[in-house]
Amino acid sequence: MKSSVQSVFLSTLMLWLAFCLLLVTSACSQEQKEKVQDAAAGILPGKDLTTGPQPHVDTVYVEKYMAAKPAFKNEIEWGKKFYKERDGRLGWFKNHQLVPQTERMLTELSKAGENGLDPKKYKVVDFEQLFAQIKKAPDTTARNALEKEIDVALSATYFNWADDFYRGIVDPREVKNIDWKVKRNKIKLHKALMTILQERESTYPYYEFAPLHPEYDRLRKALAGYRAMQRNGGWLPVPAVKKALRPGDSSAVVPALRRRLLGFNPDGTPSPAVANAPMQAVPVSNKPGQPAATAPRESHQYDAELADAVKAFQQQTGLKADGRLTPETVTLLNVPLQRRIDQIIVNMERWRWIPKRFEPNYLLVNIPDYHMWVYENGKPALDMRVIVGKTLNATPVFSDKMEYVVVAPYWNVPYSIIDKELRNKLAADPHGTLDRLDMEVVKGSGAKATPVDPTSIDWANLTPNTWRYTLRRRPGPKNDLGDVKFLFPNSQDIYLHDTPHDELFSQAKRGFSHGCVRVEKPLVLAEYLLRNKPGWDMSKIQQTVAEGKEQYVTLPEKLPVYLVYFTAWVDDAGNLHFRDDIYGHDKALAQEYFST
Repeated sequence: MKSSVQSVFLSTLMLWLAFCLLLVTSACSQEQKEKVQDAAAGILPGKDLTTGPQPHVDTVYVEKYMAAKPAFKNEIEWGKKFYKERDGRLGWFKNHQLVPQTERMLTELSKAGENGLDPKKYKVVDFEQLFAQIKKAPDTTARNALEKEIDVALSATYFNWADDFYRGIVDPREVKNIDWKVKRNKIKLHKALMTILQERESTYPYYEFAPLHPEYDRLRKALAGYRAMQRNGGWLPVPAVKKALRPGDSSAVVPALRRRLLGFNPDGTPSPAVANAPMQAVPVSNKPGQPAATAPRESHQYDAELADAVKAFQQQTGLKADGRLTPETVTLLNVPLQRRIDQIIVNMERWRWIPKRFEPNYLLVNIPDYHMWVYENGKPALDMRVIVGKTLNATPVFSDKMEYVVVAPYWNVPYSIIDKELRNKLAADPHGTLDRLDMEVVKGSGAKATPVDPTSIDWANLTPNTWRYTLRRRPGPKNDLGDVKFLFPNSQDIYLHDTPHDELFSQAKRGFSHGCVRVEKPLVLAEYLLRNKPGWDMSKIQQTVAEGKEQYVTLPEKLPVYLVYFTAWVDDAGNLHFRDDIYGHDKALAQEYFST
């Protein structure tokens, strides 16, 4: 009697699960539904082969199976960890039946293209064939063998996809020409799979097969819109302009400009704005002696609506947003649609490299955007413009922790600048050059530094091995670091600092430094960072600057710093932004990403 009740219960449960499977697939194509139904038919009760203990797998079996398929070789360790942690129990079968997450995973893999991934890469195993085989299994032994194979195949397939989706297709640590030293995403894929199978809880959205960062998801939606735009014909080039077009001007360029900026909705569908474009009457040719005739044509008037669209485009591409159609604006308008799609995809890849979540409080500089934010409890507390390194002195991409604010700092001149810019001047006139530049040569550092006679140094024959001193500029108005610098000690000697050249912050493109990051409002940043440091309010900071005596102030708590490189993102208002690939990092990443 008990056995009969259990049998009825299991049959009812399996039918209910099958019904849920079909509901989940309601948004899929009819073809996908039929495949799921066929697979479900093979795993529902109806044979007496689904009784008895469920088979187990050991790590030897897992390694042998995954090693036999090249696509799975990099995921072997994840497979071994997964089954070892569960003592060999199958993950995708419960009481000899496939769990509902099977269909969910296979559906997600079929949509990999939405994430800029190649769905073909994850079709290593023919699951339809395996499901058909298990349906026709002649005995329990054969069925158990197929259960083991299917289970490991599903796990390996998940790891193959999840490694790309959560950790990235390209490993920046292994590619020399990709500059990315931000701390690594340390996601444990076997734990993620256990979350999907509802065997553990997690604060991360693994169960939903969702990305870890909302910024990634915004880019994914933007990618869908741009691909839809491509399917609907894309955009055509805007003719070049010799001089800037101002609102109110008339030009033959206007119709093409209108189609480019107003021709599509955000979702990539054609916009009625172009179909309903303003018309104007223009003369048409007539026979001699006949009165002039007119015919309608698309207006050439650069009106306010179009000027606003140009202004928005300029703002979203890092140009001066004045609404003037300049040659530079036209150049960016004519960036090919496919290149923008690729740009979105490589920036999605960078989000896979970012740690699973940022700390509550941190500082972030987006180098191509020339901008910095300070976050407190996950929300922006400060933001300001920055100046970054020139192309030849690129600001490196890395993360660290800020430890000190240095008020009234000395500027220690790098040897590279001594060698390239100052050597000859110092050799010709040591004292005069130092006095003019408000510099000094010292031995040692800090309070223990002692002056060195510059005439005792052979400047003409100086080498890195013979240079044993420090050339530094004194605190004051000539100091390249301005009134304050912010240190996060690192091997590349990169830091944030003030600058005496405030006029440079008015430029749209601000790549002027030797690699360090100059901040627009240094005293505001210093006051904020020292807000919990007793005795260090704005008055104290300004007093120390006026005295001109360098002082190191240790932060009450180290602040994580991220110097990152994103050339495409979607802001909180839903606007897609692009920036120039100022260091060529997009190009280097694209070569790796699209060749895998």
